Amino acid sequence: MEKRTQEWLSQAEYDMDTAEYMQQGGRYIYAVFMCHLAAEKALKGFYYEIRREFPPKSHNLVHLLNQIGVKPPEEFGRFAIKLSEASIPTRYPVDLAKAQKNYPEDVTQDILEKAKEFITWIKEQL
Repeated sequence: MEKRTQEWLSQAEYDMDTAEYMQQGGRYIYAVFMCHLAAEKALKGFYYEIRREFPPKSHNLVHLLNQIGVKPPEEFGRFAIKLSEASIPTRYPVDLAKAQKNYPEDVTQDILEKAKEFITWIKEQL
């Protein structure tokens, strides 16, 4: 595995640890945002490993999957869409109270668990 790929994956793991920390602290929208960031970095590592070039400057997980040229299992494809859609509202909430209502503890815990599974799937592709 390329050194740059390993770095992307290390950062993805670090961000997942941060997501868990935010979840435990009740900072749910930040936990979701960190899940997105972790998945994005894992995909960028996947992209680098396959293409041997720096990945596109995109936060859209579906776009990254398409650029890699891999079709994930349906559950991960749907999750990539869901997590991409959560990126902007958790990064730049227009209404903080609404964002907090949209991402309560149980919803966030589910996203956290699915993000871990998604990243594990990415690593298995390498």
